[in-house]
Amino acid sequence: MQCLVENADDTIMTTEFDEIYLSQVLGKNVINNNGEELGVLSDLIMMPGESFPEVSHIIFRTGDGLKSLPWSEVALFTHVVISSVGINPPGLTRYEPREGEILVRRGLLDKQIVDVDGAKVVRVNDIKLGKFNDKLCIFSVDIGFRGLLRRLGYMGLGEKIARMLRKEISSAEIGWEYVQPLEPHSSRLALNIARGQMNEIHPADLADIIENIPIRNIRAVLDSIDPETTGDALYELEADMRNIVVNQLDSEQLTDILEEMEPDEAADILSDLPEDKARELLGKMDQEDAEDIQELLEQEDDTAGGFMNSDYFRLSPDCSVGAALDLVRTTGDEVETVYYGYIVTDDDHLEGVVSLKELLMSSAETHISQVMVENIKTVCVDDELIDVLETLTKYNLIALPVLDEDGLMAGIVTVDDILEHYLPRMHKLHR
Repeated sequence: MQCLVENADDTIMTTEFDEIYLSQVLGKNVINNNGEELGVLSDLIMMPGESFPEVSHIIFRTGDGLKSLPWSEVALFTHVVISSVGINPPGLTRYEPREGEILVRRGLLDKQIVDVDGAKVVRVNDIKLGKFNDKLCIFSVDIGFRGLLRRLGYMGLGEKIARMLRKEISSAEIGWEYVQPLEPHSSRLALNIARGQMNEIHPADLADIIENIPIRNIRAVLDSIDPETTGDALYELEADMRNIVVNQLDSEQLTDILEEMEPDEAADILSDLPEDKARELLGKMDQEDAEDIQELLEQEDDTAGGFMNSDYFRLSPDCSVGAALDLVRTTGDEVETVYYGYIVTDDDHLEGVVSLKELLMSSAETHISQVMVENIKTVCVDDELIDVLETLTKYNLIALPVLDEDGLMAGIVTVDDILEHYLPRMHKLHR
C-alpha cells in the first residue's frame, strides 16, 4: 500500500507544524479568548489548497444550531483547547452549506478507499491534520487499527494490552497525495487512490473492489478505467451484481465495453439482460461483432457452442511459419488464446492446427503444412460440456476447435472456461 511518510514530504514541510488527529478534537469545547464557551466542535470545512487540502472554517454546535468560524480567527487548535481570537469574533456566523466545500467529518470519516496495491477496499478510521503555512491542512487518512482504537477512545487500553502481549499496534496511513474524491466537490462518495493505476489491477481484484463499494459509487469507478478493463471486470462479477453494474451504465458506454470484450464473454453478459435491452445493445454494436455475439447467444448454454469463443488465431493454409509469427505479433492482442494457430480455408474448413511452440522452433521459410497437425481433436457445437472436459483432459489440451453442424470451424473452447464452470461444483461436492 502506498503510505504517507511520517512527516509527509520533507521538501515541502519547511515551516513548523503540529500534528493532530480529527478524533482528538471532535466534541471538544470551543471557547473565546476570555474562556467563555462558544460551542462544541462538530466538523471542519475543507477546501482545495496549494499543497494539501486546507481547513477554511471550523463548525461547532451551539444551543441554537451550527455556527462557523473562519480559520483565520482561530487562535488555538489543539487536543486540549480550541479558542477564537477576541471575545466576539467578527467572522462568527450561522453555518450555511456552500457549493464546493467538503465537511471533513461527514464527508471523509468512514468513507471507503480503493487500495490499488492491495486490490481491496479499506475504511477511513481517522484523519491526520497538521499546520502548514499557518493553515490547518489534511496530511493523511488513517486506515489502520490504531486509528480505529483512537477513534473509539480505546487507544490507552489498546497500548496497555499490546505491551502485555509484547506486540505493536500497527499503523497504516495513506498520504493525501494518493487520495482523491471520486468526483469533484463530492463529500458523499468514496475515495480512490491513484486512479491511473486502476487499469493495472487484475480484473478479478477489480471485481472484488466493485462488489465492496456502495452502488452509487460504481459508475464513478468505472468512468476511471478503460472499456477493455471494465469488460474484463464485469465478466468476473456474479450475475446479480453484474446486472446492477450494467444498470449504472448508459447504452453508449455499455456498447463500447461489449465491443472490447471477447465475444463469448459479451454473450454471457447479454444473455443475463432482458431480451429487449440485449437487442438494443446488439443494434448499436459494430455489425461484425454483433453477428459473432448473436451466433453465440443462439447456442445452448451447457454445450460446447455455448462456451466457445468465435475469435481464435486463424491462419491461411498457404502461409509460412514466418508469416504466421508476424500475424501473432500484429493481431495476437486481439485474440484471447494464441497457444494454437488454426489453419482454416476461406470456406471455414479446418485443415490443421499448430502450436505456438512449434512455430517458434521452426524456420521462417517453412510452409505451415509441414508443421501443422492434421489429426485434429475437435468437438461439435452441441456436445455436452462433460464430453468437452473429457477430451481436453485426455489429450492434455489448452483449447479445442468447435465445429458446427456442417463440420465447419465455428470457434474454440478453452480449458479455463470449462474449469471455471466445473470447479465451483466440485468445491461444493467436497465441502
